[in-house]
Amino acid sequence: MPAVPAAPSTPAARLVRSPRLSDVAEYAYSAVVPSGARLVYAAGACPLDDDGATVGVGDVRAQAARTMENLRISLEDAGATFGDLVKTTVYVASTSQDDLVAAWEVVRDTLAPHDPPSTLLGVAALGYDDQLVEVEAVAAVR
Repeated sequence: MPAVPAAPSTPAARLVRSPRLSDVAEYAYSAVVPSGARLVYAAGACPLDDDGATVGVGDVRAQAARTMENLRISLEDAGATFGDLVKTTVYVASTSQDDLVAAWEVVRDTLAPHDPPSTLLGVAALGYDDQLVEVEAVAAVR
């Protein structure tokens, strides 16, 4: 399932790109959320279809795409968009850096041009059968 771009919004948070740190990271290094903003904490989105089955078995990119679609829906239901994200954590059940990069590329491209601070982790296992990708997020809305 292709990722759906975020609706345009005026973000509540300010993303910070430090000129004193390397520009190799494809995201802001920090985010500042003003007082009065409402925080939305999204549980880890998973690559599950409407029946609860894992999609894209063995395919990191397909799982990342479905995960992002599910995250988009979760955020929408809470009144937020991808443009409101202030932090993401991307989990990939793999020791292969290529798998981590593949998942990250889908996440990055889905969020573009928004580039909130993010952490990318390789982990031993995730909660559902055949699950390779999970993304949790925090958003700030006015």
